[in-house]
Amino acid sequence: MATTEERMKILKMVEEGKISAEDGAKLLAALNESRKSGAPAGGPAGSEARWFRVRVTDLATGKTKVNVNIPMGLVNVGIKMGARFAPGFDSEQMAAIAEALRSGASGKIIETTDEEDGERVEIFVE
Repeated sequence: MATTEERMKILKMVEEGKISAEDGAKLLAALNESRKSGAPAGGPAGSEARWFRVRVTDLATGKTKVNVNIPMGLVNVGIKMGARFAPGFDSEQMAAIAEALRSGASGKIIETTDEEDGERVEIFVE
Protein backbone atom coordinates (compact mmCIF):
# COMPACT_ATOMS: atom_id res chain seq x y z
CA MET A 1 0.00 0.00 0.00
CA ALA A 2 1.27 3.46 -0.84
CA THR A 3 2.14 5.78 1.99
CA THR A 4 -0.04 8.78 2.59
CA GLU A 5 2.85 11.11 1.71
CA GLU A 6 3.39 9.43 -1.67
CA ARG A 7 -0.32 9.56 -2.48
CA MET A 8 -0.51 13.23 -1.49
CA LYS A 9 2.45 14.11 -3.75
CA ILE A 10 0.68 12.52 -6.71
CA LEU A 11 -2.61 14.25 -5.90
CA LYS A 12 -0.79 17.58 -5.50
CA MET A 13 0.74 17.18 -8.99
CA VAL A 14 -2.78 16.60 -10.38
CA GLU A 15 -4.12 19.62 -8.49
CA GLU A 16 -1.33 21.85 -9.82
CA GLY A 17 -1.90 20.64 -13.38
CA LYS A 18 1.57 19.06 -13.62
CA ILE A 19 -0.01 15.74 -14.60
CA SER A 20 -3.48 14.81 -15.82
CA ALA A 21 -6.01 13.04 -13.62
CA GLU A 22 -5.56 9.96 -15.81
CA ASP A 23 -1.79 9.99 -15.28
CA GLY A 24 -2.35 10.47 -11.55
CA ALA A 25 -4.65 7.45 -11.45
CA LYS A 26 -2.02 5.38 -13.31
CA LEU A 27 0.66 6.48 -10.85
CA LEU A 28 -1.51 5.64 -7.85
CA ALA A 29 -2.32 2.21 -9.31
CA ALA A 30 1.34 1.53 -10.12
CA LEU A 31 2.38 2.71 -6.66
CA ASN A 32 -0.09 0.34 -5.02
CA GLU A 33 1.04 -2.50 -7.30
CA SER A 34 4.71 -1.89 -6.49
CA ARG A 35 3.91 -2.07 -2.77
CA LYS A 36 1.95 -5.32 -3.20
CA SER A 37 4.74 -6.95 -5.20
CA GLY A 38 7.14 -6.39 -2.32
CA ALA A 39 9.19 -3.58 -3.79
CA PRO A 40 11.93 -2.64 -1.33
CA ALA A 41 10.96 0.09 1.06
CA GLY A 42 14.52 1.15 1.58
CA GLY A 43 17.53 0.03 3.42
CA PRO A 44 20.90 1.06 4.73
CA ALA A 45 23.32 3.32 2.86
CA GLY A 46 24.80 1.61 -0.16
CA SER A 47 21.61 -0.27 -0.95
CA GLU A 48 19.84 0.01 -4.29
CA ALA A 49 18.56 3.41 -5.33
CA ARG A 50 14.99 4.09 -4.28
CA TRP A 51 14.05 7.31 -6.08
CA PHE A 52 14.04 8.72 -9.59
CA ARG A 53 14.12 12.51 -9.24
CA VAL A 54 13.48 15.19 -11.86
CA ARG A 55 14.33 18.79 -11.02
CA VAL A 56 13.55 21.76 -13.28
CA THR A 57 15.24 25.05 -12.37
CA ASP A 58 14.54 28.53 -13.73
CA LEU A 59 17.83 29.81 -15.14
CA ALA A 60 16.98 33.48 -14.53
CA THR A 61 16.09 33.20 -10.85
CA GLY A 62 17.82 29.95 -9.89
CA LYS A 63 14.59 28.82 -8.21
CA THR A 64 13.38 25.26 -8.51
CA LYS A 65 10.18 25.13 -10.55
CA VAL A 66 9.59 21.38 -10.35
CA ASN A 67 11.09 18.80 -8.03
CA VAL A 68 9.42 15.41 -8.45
CA ASN A 69 10.52 12.22 -6.70
CA ILE A 70 9.19 8.98 -8.12
CA PRO A 71 9.68 5.60 -6.43
CA MET A 72 11.91 3.36 -8.55
CA GLY A 73 9.03 0.90 -8.85
CA LEU A 74 7.22 3.50 -10.95
CA VAL A 75 10.11 4.50 -13.20
CA ASN A 76 8.61 3.09 -16.41
CA VAL A 77 5.47 5.15 -15.87
CA GLY A 78 7.63 8.11 -14.83
CA ILE A 79 9.80 7.99 -17.93
CA LYS A 80 6.73 7.98 -20.18
CA MET A 81 5.32 10.95 -18.28
CA GLY A 82 8.70 12.68 -18.25
CA ALA A 83 8.88 12.49 -22.03
CA ARG A 84 5.75 14.66 -22.17
CA PHE A 85 7.23 17.26 -19.83
CA ALA A 86 10.61 17.33 -21.55
CA PRO A 87 9.79 17.39 -25.26
CA GLY A 88 13.33 18.64 -25.96
CA PHE A 89 14.74 15.26 -24.94
CA ASP A 90 15.54 13.16 -27.99
CA SER A 91 15.49 9.38 -28.23
CA GLU A 92 19.23 9.20 -27.49
CA GLN A 93 18.77 11.01 -24.17
CA MET A 94 15.82 8.80 -23.23
CA ALA A 95 17.92 5.73 -24.14
CA ALA A 96 20.77 7.06 -21.97
CA ILE A 97 18.40 7.40 -19.03
CA ALA A 98 17.05 3.87 -19.52
CA GLU A 99 20.60 2.45 -19.80
CA ALA A 100 21.73 4.29 -16.65
CA LEU A 101 18.79 2.80 -14.76
CA ARG A 102 19.47 -0.72 -16.07
CA SER A 103 23.14 -0.47 -15.11
CA GLY A 104 22.30 0.59 -11.55
CA ALA A 105 23.73 4.11 -11.84
CA SER A 106 23.11 6.57 -9.03
CA GLY A 107 23.50 10.31 -8.61
CA LYS A 108 22.91 12.79 -11.43
CA ILE A 109 22.46 10.84 -14.65
CA ILE A 110 21.54 13.65 -17.03
CA GLU A 111 21.45 17.44 -17.15
CA THR A 112 20.27 19.62 -20.02
CA THR A 113 19.54 23.30 -20.49
CA ASP A 114 16.65 24.71 -22.49
CA GLU A 115 17.78 28.24 -23.36
CA GLU A 116 14.50 29.01 -25.14
CA ASP A 117 12.40 28.36 -22.04
CA GLY A 118 15.14 29.42 -19.63
CA GLU A 119 15.15 26.12 -17.75
CA ARG A 120 17.65 23.49 -16.64
CA VAL A 121 16.43 19.91 -16.28
CA GLU A 122 18.35 17.48 -14.06
CA ILE A 123 17.56 13.82 -13.54
CA PHE A 124 18.90 11.90 -10.53
CA VAL A 125 18.72 8.35 -9.21
CA GLU A 126 18.95 8.36 -5.42
